[in-house]
Amino acid sequence: MTHSGIDAKAAPQAGPEFALRAMTVDDGRRYGEDGFLLLKQVLSLPALQLIEQEVQRLESMPEQPGQHWVYGETVCDPEERRVISRMEYLERHSPVFSALGRALGEYAAVALGEPAVLFKEKLNFKRPGGAGFTPHQDQQAGWWNYASRFVSIMVSIDAATEENGCVEFAAGHHRHGMFRAWEPLSDDDMKSMTFVPVETEPGDVVLIDSYCPHRSCVNRSREQRRLYFATYNRASEGDHLAAYYADKHAAYPPDVERDPSGDYTFRV
Repeated sequence: MTHSGIDAKAAPQAGPEFALRAMTVDDGRRYGEDGFLLLKQVLSLPALQLIEQEVQRLESMPEQPGQHWVYGETVCDPEERRVISRMEYLERHSPVFSALGRALGEYAAVALGEPAVLFKEKLNFKRPGGAGFTPHQDQQAGWWNYASRFVSIMVSIDAATEENGCVEFAAGHHRHGMFRAWEPLSDDDMKSMTFVPVETEPGDVVLIDSYCPHRSCVNRSREQRRLYFATYNRASEGDHLAAYYADKHAAYPPDVERDPSGDYTFRV
């Protein structure tokens, strides 16, 4: 066990099994062409209820070193208070998310053309008024240090709409490779891009190529919008989960493990 609470040998207890429909040949073709793919009604209502219960359990746990990572933000509604904005490193601490990650790995294998391994995962909470994110490619955030290409699989826990800041994608531009490291896309980069909002219902899934440009807007609704993302790379390029989280902990640890005098900046 390291000082950051990362244990590469730890494993969660056996969790539930998630039965997902298989991807079709046409699904694979559209993913290759666009760099993203929406799959409707992948998760059943019982599966969603199980995920909802697990999210509530994780939210209720006191934040402390050695467990899943929690990041917060300050909101005013109407008084200032801290709320959870993101959780990461869930699969080592949650049988439910560990099982979900194994199931989604089947989609990752189709998208990447060979068996896949989990690289990272997170759960985003976009509260009412929560900010969006600038147009970028996931690969820009130093991922090239670990593998050449990734697929992120997004699970919609709540409905994602234009009003609450659903993710928007620029189809086909994943074919151009990475624009530059550690910087969002510039206006010049986006001159030929058209970002299309992809609205989702609970249980829908979206596959995202790590070179696909995407963005989202502020949550203008009165309800939160939660999305889970599991990211995978080709197994032939190695298992980098422990290394990724060790590196991230050094640069951007969870709130409870931060030095009050430290300077922590989220770059992309």
